[in-house]
Parts: sequence; structure tokens; C-alpha cells
Amino acid sequence: MAASSAGVAAAPRAPGARLAEVARRALGADGARLHEDATALAGDVLLRAAAEGALVVDDAAADSRTAAAPEVLEGAVGAVLAVPLRLDGALLGALAVHGAGPREWSEDDRQVLEDLAAALVAQHQRGDLVDELAASRLRLGLAVGTAGVGAFDLDVRTGVLEWDDRLIDLFGYDPLSFGRRIEDFVARLHPDDRQRVEDAMAEAITTVGGYDEQYRIVLPGGEVRWITARGHVVAEDGVAARLLGAAYDTTDATHAEAGIRRVLESMSAAFYSLDRDWRFTYVNGEAERLLGRRREELLDGVVWELFPATVGSAFDEHYRGVVASGEPTVFEAYYPAPLDRWYEVRVWPDGGGLSVYFLDVTERRAAEERRALVAARADLLARVSTELAATGDPEAAVARLAQLVVPTLADWSVVTLVRDDGRLEDVGSWHADEEARPLVARYAASRLRALDASTSYVHQALESTRPVRIPEPAHASIAALMRPEEEAHRLVGELAPQQATVFPLVARGRTLGVITLFRGADRARATADDLATARQLAERAGVGLDNARLHRQQVRLAEELQRSLLSAPPTPDHLEIAVRYLPAAEAARVGGDWYDAFLQRTGDTVVVIGDVVGHDTAAAAAMGQMRGLLRGIAFHGGESPSLVLAGLDAAMEGLGLDTTATAVVARVEQSPELEAEGLMRLRWSNAGHPPPFLVDPQGDVHQLLARRTDLLLGVLPERGRTEGEAVVERGSTVLLYTDGLVERRDQSLQQGLALLRQVLADLVDLPLEDLLDELLLRLLPADRADDVALLALRLECGARPVPVGGA
Repeated sequence: MAASSAGVAAAPRAPGARLAEVARRALGADGARLHEDATALAGDVLLRAAAEGALVVDDAAADSRTAAAPEVLEGAVGAVLAVPLRLDGALLGALAVHGAGPREWSEDDRQVLEDLAAALVAQHQRGDLVDELAASRLRLGLAVGTAGVGAFDLDVRTGVLEWDDRLIDLFGYDPLSFGRRIEDFVARLHPDDRQRVEDAMAEAITTVGGYDEQYRIVLPGGEVRWITARGHVVAEDGVAARLLGAAYDTTDATHAEAGIRRVLESMSAAFYSLDRDWRFTYVNGEAERLLGRRREELLDGVVWELFPATVGSAFDEHYRGVVASGEPTVFEAYYPAPLDRWYEVRVWPDGGGLSVYFLDVTERRAAEERRALVAARADLLARVSTELAATGDPEAAVARLAQLVVPTLADWSVVTLVRDDGRLEDVGSWHADEEARPLVARYAASRLRALDASTSYVHQALESTRPVRIPEPAHASIAALMRPEEEAHRLVGELAPQQATVFPLVARGRTLGVITLFRGADRARATADDLATARQLAERAGVGLDNARLHRQQVRLAEELQRSLLSAPPTPDHLEIAVRYLPAAEAARVGGDWYDAFLQRTGDTVVVIGDVVGHDTAAAAAMGQMRGLLRGIAFHGGESPSLVLAGLDAAMEGLGLDTTATAVVARVEQSPELEAEGLMRLRWSNAGHPPPFLVDPQGDVHQLLARRTDLLLGVLPERGRTEGEAVVERGSTVLLYTDGLVERRDQSLQQGLALLRQVLADLVDLPLEDLLDELLLRLLPADRADDVALLALRLECGARPVPVGGA
């Protein structure tokens, strides 16, 4: 509560200074004044307000009734509480207390003041206001204001001690056994507290000051109780006359506080309290340990002075923030040497100061950092594997390693590859500092020619296939092996790596390159885990590079196989033939789809489109066998398409070719009579394959359908095969294709056939080669999942080709 003073304004028979002192004590004031003359505040205002019942002003400057008073304007008075002095209905005056600043007057405050006013009126009525009545009214006010509080009045001149009933009972007396002497009080004091309490009372009397003590008493049965007593010495004529005050039992609260202290002392968390001046008021044992100072050094010391590194830190920000907002907070902060620790701090406001609970979380933070590093390393390895697997250019992915490893494993890095001719080439570099990246790029572009191949650390790693750690400082060790006139010699000095390690990229016994990791002087040394991660990364990169090498070999072999299986079509003078093949699997570049075109011994042209079940090299191998069998059967026998397919079915069964396939075999025939009319005969047989399309010279599109579509090859060889026949005009176009052109997951076969018919009608006027290219462009998605083979014929009447073999 704010400090207050008390004053009295009354009729000429005003009671005097003693009642002012009693009122000051009753309401917790620190000083008293007697207004014998009616001033603006102590007289007219109070009397007018008191006439209405009472004056309660919590903020005098903000209240219109008091704001203009001189004392308020001067800042001497901030709050006022006044009650009337009435006798037989007549207004005698007013009794008032006021504080130096605003304060909230309670109902108890008002009741105490009214009790004192009643006492004053009674004494005024008798005309004899004595100290005894003031003291008794004080005891009454204190007892009313505080439940369970007893009042005392010690005459320091005579030693007579007056206690109220509550205090007599509290000390284990009754009215008969209590002798009303100071000795009765001293007799109950605990021996260990007696001298301290007597000294405190003597000090209060000597200085005419306040008295505030907590002590133990021993009751007749031996029970020990804790008592808190507060009072003030009243002087008469400048000499101490009485010690007036109150006392109450605090045993339960003391035991509870002691329990709290025991808990605070026994808990593993550190705890301390700061007052509003930032001084330590309590420190438990764990706080002593974590703060590295004894309790005696900390208590009553200012936190900013004892721990200067807190000034301007997170501690400073949060502590002051809690005081300003009144809201608790939690934060983590680092305190530098000599503590050199991380703390988790919980702060809450406490009576104008702070209570602070904190834990040393340095090890937890270190563990979290270790886990983060482990996760970062695992993520790095996963990213490297993903990029190597996803890219169509593993060398480009390996070159990106220089960027991926920074900053998890290094401040900067350079990736070097061994080319097929044995040359070394730096293919990638990166630096964590964007401004330094151009320097690193220039260094990577010039360092290999500056190195001596017989001694460089890069060549040592390539030859040994083991990581090579460069002696520190790395920049000096590297520069020592470079020709001074080279730019790289100067650049390595500017980049100034303190640590460097060269990791070979090895796979299947081959060293395909190296990655060099560099760290600056301000970075911690690479740990065993860092080196192990870099080694795993280099191994994965090596495998990725070797897979790329094997892939290139496989592609070359596949291309050679493809060329051998899908030969160029013949060029008879009455036909134009165009072909296309697109594999589904880029890795293999071969599959089960095939086309073929050749001349029979009769001179007729045979064209074939087929699809072996499967999309891999096994399907391609089966396709190669079937293609060869079909060619031989068709050429040697000169038979019709249906007989060719029947013969192929029988050969597959007899030779144990365990596969199934679809196919269309078509033969273009031209007799002299048909040639004279500008016509040709097309004969075909279909073994479960999508039907060919015919586009006539007028642009009409037709499907080439027989009476039925026969079973796939390799299902029921004994079942006969049928064939269809059509006479076509010169200028007609025939398209044979595999199902990859018209069927996929998001499109049914019927939808695909309808779309193909429409596109063919749009493209029929194009040259045959362009027509096939445009078909593939319009009908195939980028992510096709099936092989596609196309064969197109454009019929032109002319001289008959010479039969192969002269039949």
C-alpha cells in the first residue's frame, strides 16, 4: 500500500495529535500530521463531504471534489478517506487519513476509521481524550481489520503490558494468570529467540521506531508456535512512552514456507528470486551449483552486476518483458564463459520482482544437434541416391555432389571424374558462401594443370582407392605441390582451407573419380561420423557412375541387336514402304514388337507386324526367333498369309518356342490384268492383332477385317487360320501397327482405333515418312508404357519386281 498520513479537522475542541497517530497506525500509515486550522482540504472539503456520510477518494487528482486542493496540486496528497464526527446528530468535524499517492481504500479501512471516529466522539463528549482510550480503539481497529490478530500495549516506562483476550489466549494464559508485565511475555519466548526479540524491542524503544519480529513461543504443554508481531513506539514529549502493536499466530504459514523451502532445496531444478531492484532474495542449492557461486555471494547482489553477460541478452529481454507485462514466459538461452551453458528458463512475476526456475539443457541441446546432424547426413545420402537413380545423366548428378555436400559435410568441395581416355576433369564445385563460389569455380578450372600428377593428393586417392587426409593447414600442403606460376596456387591461398580430405569414387574395383571436401579454420574438425558419411556418399556416387558406364554399354549392345532384328525394308518399284520402331524401355531399347518386309520367291511383297508378349530383352529374343522362322517359311514356301501363320504356329510348337504373340501377315499381289487396270490385290491373315487400316485415294479410311480375327500364335497350333482379301487402287495407303499406338491405361482400344482413323484421314496427303512421324507425334504420350512398331505401304502401279531366286 502507498504510504499515508493522517489528519484531523474538527471543532475547536479537536482531540489532538495522539488520535492522529492512532489513526495512522491503524491504517498502515508511515507518518502523521495534525491540522489544527481548517485548510482547503482538511477543512471545508472534508466537512462538506463528511456531512454527506463519508469521503472515499482513491485518486485525489482524478476526483473533482479534491482535484483543486493545493495539497493535491502540489503532489503531497494522492488519496483521501474521511468520516464525520457527530454528536447527537450535530456535525462536530471530520476525521481523515490521506496517502501520498493513489491507493484503494478497503471496507476494513473505512470501518477502522469510523471506529476511531466513534471513540473520538465519545472522548469528546466526556471531554477527556486519554491515551488509554486511543490505545484501546487501536486494538479494536486492528482486531476488526485482521481476523485472529491480538493487540498489545506496553508502557515502556512502567513495564505494564496490556493484552487483549485474543493475545492472552494465544500465549497460553488466562485473565487470572496473566500478570500484565513484560516478564509474562518474555517467559513464553523460546530460549533460542529470547535475546534477539529483547534486542529488537530495545532498538525500537531507543529509536522511537517500528517493531517487526517473528519468533517462537513455548506453551505450558511444551507446544512450540510461531508468532509474528508488528508495532510502533509512541512518544510523549519526545520520549518513548508506549509500544503499540498487534501479533498473530503464523505457525501454519511458517511450516508451509519451511516446507516450500525444503522442496526448493531438494529439487533438481535451480530456482532463485529477484526483487524489484533485480537483487537476489533467494537461491536454492541447485542454483548455486549451476551459477557457479555460493549463496552468500548471490544474495542481495544485482543480477546484471553478478552476471554482466546477461545485459542485452535474451535473459535481459525476457526478464524485463515479464516485469512490464506481468505475464510468465519460457525461453532457452546461452550464457557464455565462464558458465558456457544452455539454459531453459521459466520466469513469472512475483510481487514486483521475479521468480526464476531454470534447467541446464546443454547436453540436451548437444544431443539434439547430434540428432540433427545424423538426420542431415541420412538425408544427404538419400538425396544423393535419389538423384543418381532419377536422372538420365548420372555424371551430371555426380557433378551436383559438390553442391549437395555443402554445408553438411564441408564449407566447399570439388568433384573430379576420370574420363574413358584416362584424363581427369573437375566437373563440379560449390561453396557455402555465395561470394566465394566464383573463386572456387576458377580454382577447379585451373588446379589439375597446376598439380604434379606423381605427388598430388588427388592422384594418391585415385591410386590407393582410399580416402586421403591432407595435412593441416590444407592450403599450405596443397600449394606446396602446385607450380607457383599457376592461378590455382594463388587461389588456394585465398580460399584458405584448414582441413581437406579426398574421397575416391570406387565401384566394382574401378576408381571413377574423387570428391574433395574442404573446411575453413573457423569450422570444427570433421568427426568420424562426418568422414564415414562422406565415404558412403563417395561409394554411392561411384556405383552410380559405374551403372552409367554399364548403361552405355547396354545401350550400344541393344542398338546393335535392334539393328540386326529390324532390318530396312525392300524397295520394290510398285510399292513405297516406311517403318518406325519406338521401344518402351529406354534402358533396353528393344522389345517384343516387330515389323518386317521382304519379297517371296514369287516376287510378291510380304509385310509383317507382330507383338510378342513382354517388353524386355527376353521378349526381343523370342521375337527374333519368330521373325526368322516366319521369314523362312514365307520365302521358301511362297505360301499365302494364312498358311504362313499356320506354319509358324506349328514350328513354334515343334521347336519348343514357349511364347505367345499377335501378328498380321499381308501379301501384295499384282497380276498383269490388275496392273493393266491400275489395281493390286492385298491378301492378309490376322492372329489376334489390331486390324490394319486402308486409306483409299479418295481419303476414305477402312479397317481391313477378315471373317474373323484368329487366335494368338502359340495358343492352339492345330486350329486353322483364315485370311482376308481386298483389291486396292493405285495411290492407296495401308498402315500396320502394334497396340502401343492405340491402347494405354487412360484410353481403351476402341477409343484408340477411332482416334487413329480420324488422324489418318487428316494426314493421308502427307509423304509416307512424314505421315508416320506425325502419327507418332499426335498419338503417343511422352510417358508411353509400351513398344510401338509401324509399317506403312503406299501402292504405286509399275513394272513387276524381279522375283528373288528367279521363280
